[in-house]
Amino acid sequence: MTSYRAADSKREEFRRYLEKAGVMDALTKVLVGLYEEPEKPNNALDFLRQHLGASGPETADVEALKLEVTELRQKCEQLQEENTELRAKVQQYEPAAEQEVPEN
Repeated sequence: MTSYRAADSKREEFRRYLEKAGVMDALTKVLVGLYEEPEKPNNALDFLRQHLGASGPETADVEALKLEVTELRQKCEQLQEENTELRAKVQQYEPAAEQEVPEN
């Protein structure tokens, strides 16, 4: 009987901890949101993860960053090609410049 009360006491303490931390409110809000969804998602767990991850980056931010990364990779590739072309041009003129220098 004593172990039963100890377990209840621990559960109650844990419940108060979750309430104080705002976890119960957050879970309730997300579950209510899922309940009120007109079309239930195929994966309820993903829905919970997505909506509980409020402190994580927003989907729009992630998409904007992905687009920026793609654009920067393209620009980097373009600049590398330009660099290669310019190095080839410099190589063409360097040997000629060495031949034109008079020796003393």
